Amino acid sequence: MKLFPAIDLKDGQCVRLVQGDMDQATVFSDTPHEQAKSFEDAGFDYLHIVDLNGAFEGEPVNGQAIEQILANVSMATQLGGGIRDLKTIAMWLEKGISRVILGTAAVENPELVHEACREFPGRVAVGLDAKNGLVAVRGWAESSTLTLADMTLRFNDAGVAAIIFTDIDRDGILTGLNLEATARLAKSTSIPIIASGGLSSLEDIRSLLSPEFNMIHGAITGRALYDGKLNAAEALSLISAHEKQEL
Repeated sequence: MKLFPAIDLKDGQCVRLVQGDMDQATVFSDTPHEQAKSFEDAGFDYLHIVDLNGAFEGEPVNGQAIEQILANVSMATQLGGGIRDLKTIAMWLEKGISRVILGTAAVENPELVHEACREFPGRVAVGLDAKNGLVAVRGWAESSTLTLADMTLRFNDAGVAAIIFTDIDRDGILTGLNLEATARLAKSTSIPIIASGGLSSLEDIRSLLSPEFNMIHGAITGRALYDGKLNAAEALSLISAHEKQEL
């Protein structure tokens, strides 16, 4: 199980939103690259980045902050937000992003996902952000008529590296991951599933490592780390100990 610390970028700052509301942003750092470096120093080996402004505007907005992050860390990175075409995908991969996340583009232009996976194998993930069971788009500002099952079926044979499933109703409010829905999704596809939205404590990590939910590939943590409710060393130690037991 892989744990991804999150850096959400709004106006060049590292923030956390409440249920995707851009008007409810708490600023945690004016220097996102230093925040990224602190995560790397804590022992994380994969970083999750979202260009929040880009998600709303449909094109990269926080490029300077992202490039500063890439210049200051050596760990792998995945990036979502404002990536809607092959040109932008190629641009970010060339700059050093390990894999891109297609969200709105995956809903509105599923053939782009298939094309990108053929062009950049292993380096394209899909972000499925759901509210009341329906997938949301454009920075969570709009709901589609598609369910998680509908979307997953579209990409089962595409070669997608991972699906990041976010329960919008839980995001940023520390109520715990929606493990049941995430596990159902993981059981329905061979694509690795990463849980997002609501991770609140070490208990969530223990649950993810339990036999009931160990089909979930990983999880993203944001506010719990920033608020100090999740200790990075304890979480990573727990995951490492579990992996050694599995060998």
